[in-house]
Amino acid sequence: LKMSAMLETPELPAVFDGVKLAAVAAVLYVIVRCLNLKSPTAPPELIYQDSALARFLLKSCPLLTKEYIPPLIWGKSGHIQTALYGKMGRVRSPHPYGLRKYLTMPDGATATFDLFEPQSEHCIGEDVTMVICPGIANHSEKQYIRTFVDYAQKNGYRCAVLNHLGALPNIELTSPRMFTYGCTWEFCAMVNYIKKTYPQTQLVVVGFSLGGNIVCKYLGESQANQERVLCCVSVCQGYSALRAQETFMQWDQCRRFYNFLMADNMKKIILSHRQVLFGDNNMKKPQSLSDADLSKLYTATSLMQIDDNVMRKFHGYNSLKEYYEEESCLHYLHRIYVPLLLVNAADDPLVHESLLSIPRALSEKRENVMHVLPLHGGHLGFFEGSVLFPEPLTWMDKLVVQYANAICQWEKTKSHCSDTEQAVSGQE
Repeated sequence: LKMSAMLETPELPAVFDGVKLAAVAAVLYVIVRCLNLKSPTAPPELIYQDSALARFLLKSCPLLTKEYIPPLIWGKSGHIQTALYGKMGRVRSPHPYGLRKYLTMPDGATATFDLFEPQSEHCIGEDVTMVICPGIANHSEKQYIRTFVDYAQKNGYRCAVLNHLGALPNIELTSPRMFTYGCTWEFCAMVNYIKKTYPQTQLVVVGFSLGGNIVCKYLGESQANQERVLCCVSVCQGYSALRAQETFMQWDQCRRFYNFLMADNMKKIILSHRQVLFGDNNMKKPQSLSDADLSKLYTATSLMQIDDNVMRKFHGYNSLKEYYEEESCLHYLHRIYVPLLLVNAADDPLVHESLLSIPRALSEKRENVMHVLPLHGGHLGFFEGSVLFPEPLTWMDKLVVQYANAICQWEKTKSHCSDTEQAVSGQE
């Protein structure tokens, strides 16, 4: 027995080495899969109609046809891109100086937005203002907004950034209403202020995530809303809350987990205003809001539960289905006639791939619409960088400004050609 034991002992280290190698291989496999390291880098997929405008954009916007290269180690993971955006916002974020403006709404609500003046002359030498609507529960003090505004200012744009109603922690609500998924009232008030204060300015409309839904709905609500608007850019929106509702409850791509985190953040914001929204001494609060709704809010684990119990009641919707149907920009997109850039990432964990059929179908029919779909970027991430550390500016920041510059040049060229034709016809 001793002899057989001595003979078997030398084989044990080899077995252990095999187990270690298998464990290391398994870990490496998981890392490669989770970080999506085998995914290629490529130029974004572009869906558009062949037109003079599209050809001009392809020539004037190198980022549309250039390979988007995210940071090598983690940039191909949509989850990490999304998590870094959510937790960190941006790296080395600047602090642009702006003036806060206050607007009283017809229902007594106080809308606020921050106004940032340009830091250089615009490339076409004219007055152009970007009117910006941030993502859910966001405002002008968020780092991704500050980074983008600073870059736009340096490119000659005035920027007006809406602060979603109830989102700023130091601004109290003055009526029992918060921002909702598709309410355009505050954004409309901000745009009207800009148009009145700067009668010569032209507008570039920009929306991020939920803000993309709001700006597209705003433009489609009325033809008058598109006056003096050069173009619109929407980044990482989902287009239809009704269609997204089911996918946002699925565990695929961890959407249910993201849903929980976003709901928890919304809960904190609503509860910080609970006296104004639910207080008994507030005679203006919606009759449908009750203490029972407040109790349901405490136990809510999804945005849909919060929307059903609280958000839809600010505007008197009878059901969650009606709220999502009416508040989504889906039924307004075809009424937008200005150049429209719709940007999504193929690996966005919040926007299910089925929702991307909406911008795809629109851009296949309308000459003014272009859908841009890079392989990577996550939800509002789009970080760039060589290996590990991202750069302060993202691919998204640069694309929006580059597209806006191109549209401004396109409009100036059209205007010049029109003036020349009029002069020629006048001589005849």
